Amino acid sequence: MNLTQRSKTTSRGRLNEPHIINAMIIRVQSPDGTKRVEAKPTESTKSLYEKVQEAFGLTTSHFSLFSGRDRKNELVSSPRKTLKGCKVNHGDMLFLHMLDDGGGCSSQANNANGSNTTSAKASTSKAPAAVASTSKAAPVASTSTNSVKRVVAAALLEGNQQSVSSIKSHVIEDEVDRTLAKEEGLIPRKMNPQLCSHGTNSKCIHCIPLDPWDENHLKEHNIKHLSFHSYLRKLTSGVDKGKFGTLDDISCKIKAGCKEHPPWPRGICSKCQPSAITLNRQSYRHVDNVMFENANLVERFLNYWRITGHQRLGFLYGRYEQYRDVPLGIKATVATVYEPPQEGSRDHVKLLPDPKKEIVDEIAKGLGLTCVGWIFTDLVPLDANKVRYLRHAGTHFLSAHEVITAAHLQTLHPNLCHYSPTGKHGSKFVTVIVTGDKDNQVHMEGYQVSNQCQSVVRDKCLIPTKDAPELAYIRESSAEQYVPDVYFKEKDQYNNEVVRLGRPLPVEYLLLDCPASTPNEPVYSFAVNEANFPVENRMVEGHLQDFTTLASYLRKFSDDMFLEAMSDFHVLIYIATMDMLPLREYLEPLLNAVKDRERAAAIEWKQSGQWATVEQLVMASGAEGATGSPGVDVTGAGSGTRTAAAATGSWTCQHCTFINQTASENCDMCHLPQ
Repeated sequence: MNLTQRSKTTSRGRLNEPHIINAMIIRVQSPDGTKRVEAKPTESTKSLYEKVQEAFGLTTSHFSLFSGRDRKNELVSSPRKTLKGCKVNHGDMLFLHMLDDGGGCSSQANNANGSNTTSAKASTSKAPAAVASTSKAAPVASTSTNSVKRVVAAALLEGNQQSVSSIKSHVIEDEVDRTLAKEEGLIPRKMNPQLCSHGTNSKCIHCIPLDPWDENHLKEHNIKHLSFHSYLRKLTSGVDKGKFGTLDDISCKIKAGCKEHPPWPRGICSKCQPSAITLNRQSYRHVDNVMFENANLVERFLNYWRITGHQRLGFLYGRYEQYRDVPLGIKATVATVYEPPQEGSRDHVKLLPDPKKEIVDEIAKGLGLTCVGWIFTDLVPLDANKVRYLRHAGTHFLSAHEVITAAHLQTLHPNLCHYSPTGKHGSKFVTVIVTGDKDNQVHMEGYQVSNQCQSVVRDKCLIPTKDAPELAYIRESSAEQYVPDVYFKEKDQYNNEVVRLGRPLPVEYLLLDCPASTPNEPVYSFAVNEANFPVENRMVEGHLQDFTTLASYLRKFSDDMFLEAMSDFHVLIYIATMDMLPLREYLEPLLNAVKDRERAAAIEWKQSGQWATVEQLVMASGAEGATGSPGVDVTGAGSGTRTAAAATGSWTCQHCTFINQTASENCDMCHLPQ
């Protein structure tokens, strides 16, 4: 009996022995209490994390396990590390600490979907250019762009390829893109009298039309870059018809939602890690030429620099049109320049938040215009008639600050394209700089930055250097952000092509030049008057916008020249935003009349009640100057009233009822006379 019992005990002990050896109890303490987790020494630390998450009923994996209370000796979650290898034994106590979402994948997803409101400064060696505006000062995206973003987000959440392909039907491209898509695009050639031996109705290899991307034709006509639509034709040519071609933009961010490991910086895998980037010189450009309608636009913009010596910045409003000098080319035609609030000096210019930017875009849209680019000056006088030659191959064409700002602005103005899975690819937004040429004369240069540059700037991977404007720098990975390696190719001293890491990075790899000029035959979308209305946001004596200036401007035009008086972008902005009587909600008929140059429609709007009120105020503002009698008030008040007001030092304006505390001749609110 004892032997039998002993044998059973031994047998029972042998059966339970593997369980005792292969299983161990690990205690996990958290702020909510302590729980026991059973695990094997050969299990991975990732498996332990999953069991701890299940034991505590956690809905997120944003926690860490430590062997000490002071958060030292972290047990990292990994599918390759075992508990035995990490020296975790039976009965050990681990401490659970919850983590914030600041460095996790979820926060990166939010950042990826959010707007880039971080300011980016642009500087030059002599004149650091602008600090890119915040979301208030930034150009407003179009409604079609916002709808495309919503469709893309829904498609990506569904993960359905059919849903992604449906984006094509929601993308509304620019009119010039739709027009060029219908054109054949082939380059015609005449018969060669020496090589062609066929009739006029036939074609041979020597006279057959060329493709728009033909390299020999581009070299003969000194065309450095393909047009965007030529690149699309090349991409969709051949047997596969572009089936394997792609217009995807690169991403420098960790893919959100990976559950194989803890969020960065505690873990990363090949599924969510962005690939390394090798920068290539972009072979195509979205805009092939920038044309200012007339030289008066540039002269009016430069007048501020001539008066003050301070650098200046402005946004270009115009249209995108076909450019016949490049196969399937596009040009940005500039009709006017809007100067936002800014601070300038001899060596820099800085953008300020612009509360009127939305109204400016609304007025431009009513006139058939859109924001096509930005312009800034880098002019340092050499003598009375010349400026210094600062930008050339020996120095730089655009500084790293300016490249980053240009990339930021291009991202705010995406190019809608149904060939892209996201509905947008690149940008038509151009950068124009006014500087000195090799003859020390003022001239303009146009640029765009590549799509790769847009991506690295959008994902906050590119920063400028301190002392070298021609060099940028790729950020290094930190606990807050993972940055992939960015390489570029250059030739060494032995003329061999070598790959370099972009720390630092020459910004010339990111630039695309885009010629900027004025036509031989000027074009005028707006009337050119002898007395121009002052440009907005110029805080210079004689260039301020107020109602007195508007009254003086309108008195120079007769009633039948009302269309010419209103055919000024700066006048329309002022009357839409003036403090005394803003006419923003009534301007649509006038904008249509100015756009179509319909004099009858403009005069009809002039007879409306809103403008009649403005005319009465204009007449009141000019009554005192006409009569020359300071004792007669325009509203019928006698000289005794004005004398009493002068004695007390305060007076009430008869036009806007504002109580002025100073004995000035004009009202401090509406600037009309007493």
